[in-house]
Amino acid sequence: MHFHRIGSLLLVVTTVAPAQTSLKLIPIPREVRAGTERPLTHGVRIVCAAPCATEDRFAADDLSAALLARGVAVAETSGFRIELTRLADHPEARFTEEMRPEGYLINTTSTGLTVVGATAEGVFYGAQTVKQLVEGTGADAVLHEANIRDWPAMKYRGLDDDLSRGPITTLDFEKHMIRTIAAYKVNIYSPYFEHTQQYASNPLMSPPGGVTAEEARELVAYAKLYHVLVIPEQEAFGHLHHNLSWEQYQPLAETPHGAVLAPGQPGSIALIKQMFTELASLYPGPFLHIGADETVDLGLGQTKAEVDSRGLAAVYLDFLQKIVTALKPLNRRLLFWGDIAQDAPELLKGMPQSFKDSTIAIAWVYNPEARGYDRFLTPFTKAGFETWVSPSVNNFRKVYPDNNLAMANIQRFTADGQRLGSTGQLNTIWNDDGEGLFNQDWYGILFGAAAAWQKGESSIAAFQNSYGQVFHGDMTGDLNEAQKEMMLAHAVLRDQAKVGDGTNSIFWLDPMSADGLRIGTQVRPFAHELRLHAERALTLIAEARAAAPAPPPVSANPKSSNVYPSASTSLRETAAIDALELGARRMDLIGFKVQLADEIADGYQRAYSMQNTKDRKQREDVSRELSDINGVNGRIQDYIDAYSLLRDLYEQAWYQSNRAYALRPVLEHYDYTIGIWEGRSERLRSAQRQWADTRTLPTAASLGLPPPTSTPQP
Repeated sequence: MHFHRIGSLLLVVTTVAPAQTSLKLIPIPREVRAGTERPLTHGVRIVCAAPCATEDRFAADDLSAALLARGVAVAETSGFRIELTRLADHPEARFTEEMRPEGYLINTTSTGLTVVGATAEGVFYGAQTVKQLVEGTGADAVLHEANIRDWPAMKYRGLDDDLSRGPITTLDFEKHMIRTIAAYKVNIYSPYFEHTQQYASNPLMSPPGGVTAEEARELVAYAKLYHVLVIPEQEAFGHLHHNLSWEQYQPLAETPHGAVLAPGQPGSIALIKQMFTELASLYPGPFLHIGADETVDLGLGQTKAEVDSRGLAAVYLDFLQKIVTALKPLNRRLLFWGDIAQDAPELLKGMPQSFKDSTIAIAWVYNPEARGYDRFLTPFTKAGFETWVSPSVNNFRKVYPDNNLAMANIQRFTADGQRLGSTGQLNTIWNDDGEGLFNQDWYGILFGAAAAWQKGESSIAAFQNSYGQVFHGDMTGDLNEAQKEMMLAHAVLRDQAKVGDGTNSIFWLDPMSADGLRIGTQVRPFAHELRLHAERALTLIAEARAAAPAPPPVSANPKSSNVYPSASTSLRETAAIDALELGARRMDLIGFKVQLADEIADGYQRAYSMQNTKDRKQREDVSRELSDINGVNGRIQDYIDAYSLLRDLYEQAWYQSNRAYALRPVLEHYDYTIGIWEGRSERLRSAQRQWADTRTLPTAASLGLPPPTSTPQP
């Protein structure tokens, strides 16, 4: 997995260019003329103009299903007419050649709305925009009338999904994910594999629970319906530690049980051919992704003499050439990460034209860069390579993605890529420590989709104002504000406490350990503010849920028994709301546990200082102080309760998207942390018994308690 360059840090909440339209749409179309609101009291009638292609019928059915799910009646003979048609059957002078591959027109009149596309993709994407023009649920739904002319800025708009560091999504969830990203006009899904794709030709590579050949084929076929191309990424140079831990592959490892293939070993190319030949049979399409990033072991072992003699970049690029040559029979364009080769611009210029024609360089940077992103792209563009850009949702090792960093990174990197001629964007999810939850990442995923489709620098403010309504159907704006509160919480830790941001490492950190005491000193002055932001997010989430009652059941049409199933709320994507709530609760605990640690230390010191008192009231105070630390509602129990609740909520959130594989280590971390506090509770209970028996107390140090943060008042 990529390590992450830290650029300029930036809080993004409300400042950027105003939205191009008052309509709330993601992505924002190129040209929009908004009209009036049309009540859909009598529902809609969706028509696929004859001759209706199979793909267009699918788009019509997909639109019908989406509206039915919101309680909007869809009938065969009545309701407001929505027609999907091809340009060949509905000529439009405003439909330019640039629009043909994926563009569409939407024309609205008093008698109906027409979606016009030159291709199946165009018709489908126009239908996705129609979904967003419908606001509300049931008989209260309205259609925002609009005339729209739209087409994408970038040909390839993708999502790279880490399936190798813990969570592996279920096939059902992957299908849901495909439907969802397609609704926001993403056309590439790239699952990232180090060792979790199962290969019949090499059964050792994947553990039980990995992605099977049958699952791969089924996902590819499903994604095709939604105009999403699945491009598998199998690491083919570095990031192969799990593979190279097998004894039979030790001769191929640059270093013993390392992560990098040794270029000089003939068996290295043989292994790559074995994996990619099978991969190509599972994932038909024009591209394969060979990874090849962060080859950190290269030159430290078997290849040291060659690297010392010729230089790392020369050895690296030579091996990439060998990979490309070996995989040429597969007739695929090969994607590779650009972080190593970008540092050798002259060598890139000298690469054979056949190599440049066979590859696409993907520049990746995951944080805002004050100087822009040109230097990550120009080594390739000046050498004649096609390029894509790869920002990130900034979820790695976080209790919730840091969208301050994600949105600034996605916005500027994608805009710079467009300016420099990049043909694609591959937004990324990384689950470095195995705790990532896909449902926490939608905010960055959708903004990435908007940035890749829209021309130039996408408006963050417009996205933030639209997200809750478009994605969740939240008409209150509360979910938009909850996301902003989480951004502010991250900013407190990063910009004020200066401890990074809301990382998992801080969440797990024992506040009474040496590191915990040091970092607690930095967090302590800002714990109050941190918690208020997290708790404000929780309140806003609750208010959004309370304001969204379920719509009544609605019949699909008079001849059909297909009805909208009853639900507890009309909000959509509720698993993502659950994941946001989990993130806010974890963020709140970061501040709370620092406060609790201080209260425990101070309370015990007060009790200890009064142990020799003869005053009856003070003796009672000693017992009270000890009970406040270790009683029914004591501070230690607060820790146990908080981590126990979060353990349960995390497990529930995990199973909303993932298979069981790799959950156990995370739950063990919760159990281990709870056990630490159970142990402290037992030690304090012993001290309480000692006080009851002898009216003496052990020292704080002997109980593993830190010194107090303030001077106790006896």
